[in-house]
Amino acid sequence: MDTSPTPAPDTAHATPSRPGDPSTGNAPGSGDGGSASGASTTARTTGGARRATARRPSASGRAAAARTRAEDHETTGPDLTDTTDTTDTTGPATAGRRRRTVLLLLGLTAVTSATALVLGLLSWAPDPPEPARPLTVSESDRLAAVRVTNLRDLRAGVRVTAGTDAARVELVGWVDWSRSLLYLDVGGPGAGAERGLLQKSGPVLVIRPDPAAVPTPAAPPLMPPADRWRLHRLTPGAHLAPVLDLLLDLAADRPDPTRTAPSSEARWIARDTAPAGPLDVIQAPLATGAPAASTAPGTPRAATPTPDGQTRYWLDQDARLHKLVTRLPGTGPVTVVFNREDRPTLRPVDALGGRPGLPRVLTDAEQRRLDRLPARLRAQGGATLTLTAPVGTDTNLRGAGWVSWTARTAYLAVADLGVPDRRTLLRRDAAGLARADLPAVAAGGGTAEAPARPPLPPPAGAWRVTRPGGDDLSVLVDAAVTAGSVGHRGAAVRIRDDVTAGRTVDVIEAGPAGARLRYWIDRGDGSLRRLELRTDVGAWAHLDLQPAVVPRLAANPRPANPRPAAPRSSAPRPGTR
Repeated sequence: MDTSPTPAPDTAHATPSRPGDPSTGNAPGSGDGGSASGASTTARTTGGARRATARRPSASGRAAAARTRAEDHETTGPDLTDTTDTTDTTGPATAGRRRRTVLLLLGLTAVTSATALVLGLLSWAPDPPEPARPLTVSESDRLAAVRVTNLRDLRAGVRVTAGTDAARVELVGWVDWSRSLLYLDVGGPGAGAERGLLQKSGPVLVIRPDPAAVPTPAAPPLMPPADRWRLHRLTPGAHLAPVLDLLLDLAADRPDPTRTAPSSEARWIARDTAPAGPLDVIQAPLATGAPAASTAPGTPRAATPTPDGQTRYWLDQDARLHKLVTRLPGTGPVTVVFNREDRPTLRPVDALGGRPGLPRVLTDAEQRRLDRLPARLRAQGGATLTLTAPVGTDTNLRGAGWVSWTARTAYLAVADLGVPDRRTLLRRDAAGLARADLPAVAAGGGTAEAPARPPLPPPAGAWRVTRPGGDDLSVLVDAAVTAGSVGHRGAAVRIRDDVTAGRTVDVIEAGPAGARLRYWIDRGDGSLRRLELRTDVGAWAHLDLQPAVVPRLAANPRPANPRPAAPRSSAPRPGTR
């Protein structure tokens, strides 16, 4: 059997040798012996050719073998064991097996790595927190300087959550420690009557209620609305009072010496981070400072906040307070978060005196306008009046009417927000004041917040007549009438400039120490645009005046024996000079 890679030569079709051909070994004239010898020679020659063919592949076979070895070399590298020149017919299968082996090893490596990672995560535990310890000297100094730092920084944004569940109150806004001023939006399920905007300056608290506001509060507008503010008294025991006191008590002009005492209970608790940098969490009692009044004078005030739990401070490296967590009696847990970058200049509402100014002596031009004011008002004739008077924690008055400087009379309808369906008609002339209480419909109508002007002619009824003076409302109306006949009394100072009804005015304060008035005098025409009076409760009442043609106002009825007016207290009001 022929086992060579190439087919053996076909001897059946071999060309017969010709006699005399030297290559066949047949000599001419050899006979049969020659034929036999020739056949034997031919057989040997054919067998040798076949064996030679088996040992030497054809040219095409050698080329195919070379190509196969080249492909195997490119796929799996050179085969160092192949030292023969025969063709390798198993190269592609070996390369496939090698690739499968490599992929299998890679898969096993990935599975092993993932298993090790999962086992490592399951067995990992964070480093234990640092234990609580006494404060270092530096930490004690920073804790003692917290209230001084607040006063130095003037203002900060605040977000407060007080109480839990249905009694929770949320506050968003600002605290101005330099002027003891709070401006907040009050919300949360426990907000109650205080839901809306709130401002507090010292002992005076005013609110702008908004029962329809969404439960979640938002930062109040930087320019507060001008209307619907009223003096407010917090209910005794209300949990909002100690929270407001707490915010204002976080400022002082000197460090707290109890913070650095050896027996201090302060402890370092943990570390935290904030956008401002690293923070130290310190546990210590609330600072004890001067009590802050929570309501108007003469009303019960909440006690100075005394925690019934531990208080924690989040302090940065500059002694700035970023967070405070405590518990207050009657309130529960309280969390205060400060935004130290949110520090806008706050403007108190008109009931708190408006924008602060820098009092100074009058210039010559300002003094001339003030001296000429009575003659200018008489020449003007009269004006319409709009009254806004927070004269007590339970008495917030609104009014509308006229004043005539030529007849020296005034007539207006006054509403009390606490009694919206009633009106008080007030008539003032040279003889005194006359009052009459009527239903709102009979007194001109309108709403309690914006009553209509009184009816003309004045209705007949039981008018009560008193001499001028007495309560805050009488003083303010009397000042409006007499502004057109007599000049100011006492030293005058300029408080600031301001704008009302689109007119630029100079706010000038004048009058005796116990009843100083503020005159808003138009820079353009020198007319009087507003009169302000600081009331006995520390708030500011004002009459806005708009030049107008005033109807003829009848004189008051003349009783046989007019009742004397109640004497007005001569004690100076808080904050007056």
